[in-house]
Amino acid sequence: MARIVYFAWVREKIGTAEEELDIPSSVTTAGELIAYLATRGENYEAAFEFPDVIRVAVNQEHVEHDESIAGAREIGIFPPMTGG
Repeated sequence: MARIVYFAWVREKIGTAEEELDIPSSVTTAGELIAYLATRGENYEAAFEFPDVIRVAVNQEHVEHDESIAGAREIGIFPPMTGG
């Protein structure tokens, strides 16, 4: 079971700030998690329409899409950061 935390417009499109998920054992990387989440309904599909722009943090450390999420207690999902 992992805590998934959604930020900014990802949170707005999904309609929740966080949830506890039992991630399937076949989902082993950040990119696979994004693809899995996109299958969970229309809101998720809309939030992950462009998966390449989604950023992921595992236990509060940024990871690339091909990196493992094994043993993650918390996974943050957010859009690209904008500066200003």
